[in-house]
Amino acid sequence: MAAEDPSVSGVSGRYATALFELARDERSVDAVKADLDKFEAMLAESSDLKRLVRSPVFSAGAQSKALAAVLDEAGISGISANFLKVLTANRRLFAIGDVIRAFRVLVAKFKGEATADVTVAENLSEKNLDALKSALKSVTGKDVALSVKVDPSIIGGLVVKLGSRMVDSSLRTKLNSIKHAMKEAG
Repeated sequence: MAAEDPSVSGVSGRYATALFELARDERSVDAVKADLDKFEAMLAESSDLKRLVRSPVFSAGAQSKALAAVLDEAGISGISANFLKVLTANRRLFAIGDVIRAFRVLVAKFKGEATADVTVAENLSEKNLDALKSALKSVTGKDVALSVKVDPSIIGGLVVKLGSRMVDSSLRTKLNSIKHAMKEAG
């Protein structure tokens, strides 16, 4: 399965594929995905956890002890916790972000969903998210899971990446186009 999708390759792809196949066999794909989403959210919120995950200075033992405490506190157990512990023991915890992205791709393919990366200037309301999902579903014919990132530097509008397609309707891009056109005219 990993060879079919270029976004699921390399070390992170192999780990994600192994986790996905185990979760699928145990019929716990949704639970594992929820645990990984929770861990990713914790990673985004905590600079200490980021440092623990990314820094090669920590020994595998120190990383393992700290991770066990974090997982207990977060209520992450079972396949997800064991998987994160294996990553730690194999000194691959630094790749967890890529592993989670690859796992999401595999889950989406398994469920017949498409995943769109959406960048917006500010948080969207549920109504706007639903409208965006509907518009993307009408284009793809599949349910679309959204991965929304807020980036105020785009000023307004949004950037949508769906597979190999990208639509950039951000105000920043439009202003840059006008700026470029003005330079050519002047």
